Amino acid sequence: MNGKKFTDTTYRTIPPFLLRNQDSTIVTNKDFNNKIYVADFFFTSCPTICPVMHRNLLKVYEKFKGNPNVKLASHTIDVKYDTPSRMKKYANKLGIEGIQWEFLWGTRNEIYALAERNYIVAAQEDVRAPGGFVHQGYLILVDKQKRIRGAYDGTLTTEVEKLIKDMEILLQETAK
Repeated sequence: MNGKKFTDTTYRTIPPFLLRNQDSTIVTNKDFNNKIYVADFFFTSCPTICPVMHRNLLKVYEKFKGNPNVKLASHTIDVKYDTPSRMKKYANKLGIEGIQWEFLWGTRNEIYALAERNYIVAAQEDVRAPGGFVHQGYLILVDKQKRIRGAYDGTLTTEVEKLIKDMEILLQETAK
């Protein structure tokens, strides 16, 4: 504008991380290289929004199951209770096979920093909240450059349908 360059869009980028998945295997940001993925924050004993979020996220999983360019990353916010073995049982209950959908565990500080500083999702312990935690039900779409491209309310079917459409667009764009 007027001979000067301006950036009209600044993407938040997900930094390096090292966590464990439902198989107790170390998972890092490199496991998501050249993939688009959907991230969320949950806990297995959640009595409120998590069951709805994951029923909806199952639709995403089924739609893109077997696509090597797509992953899902569910981060537990209850790091004391949700050990990798507990998350493995949870994944099995949902019918998840393999590592296309990773259920991730880390220290409280690691998980909360990722949620709040990087994915811009609220997640915190609160003894007054049902289940002992307050968190948002967003599904965060991340592109192959690890940039956040969208946030969708995981409790709403219409939002999840929009997420799926946006994922298809991203996959088409990156295929070129």
